Amino acid sequence: MPTKEEIYEVLSMCYDPEIPVNIVDLGLIYDVQIEGSTVNVKMTLTAPGCGMGGMIAGQARQKILDNVDGVDEANVDVVWDPPWDPSRISAQAREKLGIG
Repeated sequence: MPTKEEIYEVLSMCYDPEIPVNIVDLGLIYDVQIEGSTVNVKMTLTAPGCGMGGMIAGQARQKILDNVDGVDEANVDVVWDPPWDPSRISAQAREKLGIG
């Protein structure tokens, strides 16, 4: 059975194409649930109007399916509650982006 750690590791290979930081470090991943061979991810985007949302969610889903043993189904839902804000960005990502 896959672990949450494996899922987060694989999701850290997904990037918002407009920001050179992975979606985990950006704080876009809100929840990961594993039910047998099914992985359910709740994620958000930095802005509701982001035109890349479908592409990013699709990339996350495909990375899980391609890189995590024991996963037969992956669902990535984009949610807006709670709203994302910059406080969710990891310290490493803040440094990379040059923000305090």
